[in-house]
Amino acid sequence: MKIKLKADDLPKNIEKAKITMIKVEAGDQIELGQEILILEASKNTINLKSEFAGKIEKVLVETGTEIEVGTELFLIKAEAQKSKKATAAIVNKTEKKRDLAIIGAGPGGYVAALKAAKNGAQVTLIEKNSLGGTCLNWGCVPTKALVRSAEVYDELKNAAEFGCKAENISFDWKEIIGRKDKIVAQLSQGIKSLLDKENVEFIKGKAELIDQNTVKVVQTAEEITIKTENIILATGSKPNKLAIVDKKAESLVLDSKALLELNELPEEIVIIGGGVIGLEFAFILARLDVKVTVIEYLAEILNFLDPDLISEITEAALEAGIKIQTKAEAKSIKKTLANRALVEFEAEGEKKYISADKVLMAAGRKADFGGLDLAALGLKTEKSKAGLGIKVNQKMQTTVNNIYAIGDMTAKTQLAHAASEQGIVAVKNILGQKAKMDYQAIPKAIFTEPEIAVVGLSEKEAKAQALDFKVGKFPIKANSKALTLAKKRGFVKLITAVESDLVLGASIIGPHATDLIAELTLAINNKLKVEEIIETIHAHPTSAESIHEAALAVRDEGSLHF
Repeated sequence: MKIKLKADDLPKNIEKAKITMIKVEAGDQIELGQEILILEASKNTINLKSEFAGKIEKVLVETGTEIEVGTELFLIKAEAQKSKKATAAIVNKTEKKRDLAIIGAGPGGYVAALKAAKNGAQVTLIEKNSLGGTCLNWGCVPTKALVRSAEVYDELKNAAEFGCKAENISFDWKEIIGRKDKIVAQLSQGIKSLLDKENVEFIKGKAELIDQNTVKVVQTAEEITIKTENIILATGSKPNKLAIVDKKAESLVLDSKALLELNELPEEIVIIGGGVIGLEFAFILARLDVKVTVIEYLAEILNFLDPDLISEITEAALEAGIKIQTKAEAKSIKKTLANRALVEFEAEGEKKYISADKVLMAAGRKADFGGLDLAALGLKTEKSKAGLGIKVNQKMQTTVNNIYAIGDMTAKTQLAHAASEQGIVAVKNILGQKAKMDYQAIPKAIFTEPEIAVVGLSEKEAKAQALDFKVGKFPIKANSKALTLAKKRGFVKLITAVESDLVLGASIIGPHATDLIAELTLAINNKLKVEEIIETIHAHPTSAESIHEAALAVRDEGSLHF
């Protein structure tokens, strides 16, 4: 049977499209409704889904080519067409032996797979959704694409400040989403190519743990049993859902994934949650002219930061037109007669109401155990500040010696780069190398406007530990590069030990903060002293000079340029 491009796959009156990504290859078992191609037609991005379940026998087209209605795309050995809820009978069973099986192909899982394969291990990587996990498909990467689009639009609106003229400024949300999709597709294809290069077997399907050496993957018409020496679990996290949404209002309430797939922007939105996800979306949407209100349960937004950082970003949010209601508990979300969402919340002991076109639920994330029966294998869980997660030691080893867990499901920290490092640590230990996970120098990056980045100890943590420390602080407004960028808000702050002169922590709020934090992460990780930063020549004029000046500010003589 052949899969062809049909007229109703494309926008009205469009008969041709360009292939930007092929998501399956010969030999793949595909399911009904599975995405098989990404197309671009008349500036629209189209995710083409299969009408059939079966096995791809041959791919008849190539990436980058233009196709028209009626073009044959794939040869497929199809099963009888059925509903998405139907379960196909297993027609093929296979068994394989591997050194390592990894469940979950996010930034923890696929990095672990590459590391192991590069060191000679036979690896199978299993993913039930999309390669790259939440980070690549619905989190870190796509949101940063939106951040950049919002930034460009904002700069165009303020072109006169730079002596430039820009008239009739506008944006096209569908094109913004299309650009985001292209970036995701390109990176996804890049990961697949890397896996292929290192001979990592990638299987798309739902995994089951049979015992500590056996993983079973069930696909539409195939059951694959993998006998393995070691297992790494990397199933990630999922959004917290507050049980406050009336059934009739469900279509008006979004999570971050649903927002990234909207066909059009709302005029007004309420964001429940003033953490990293909520604030990043708040700034993106506000810069794209959406009226934004943030409702935060705690006394402050981004409450894990130092007070001076919170004050700075709060002022920036208010200047951007973002309304913030703290010490507020969302109680219910209902649908009005005008098809709007009505949010009831309690603040200062009073019931209050706000309506909007949409509500974004950004109340954090929790570990996703991927439907795996952990208890049956003796895998224990434990609670941390980040919630319930699989219990692991510094080697990323669970309570079952040959099973390791990494990433968000460990509830250690919900950061993609931390998951990647955890994956590398796990693989090193599997390969007989001694490695331990160190959480002291993991940077956090927040893509608000201005950007925020922190690493090591915060000032309030240093005070809580009764450490003898000093603070060096330098304002962004005194940095020449920042002024050329028309960026005056923010500062660089160093926390240093009085006796040893070691850098203990750092905070940056301002332009390029998420890039600049790498220097200070290196300093903390390698136990560098303030004097060593001072003696390092920083190029001029650059944003990095602010780090040098903050180091000088630790000394009694203070900064040179402030």
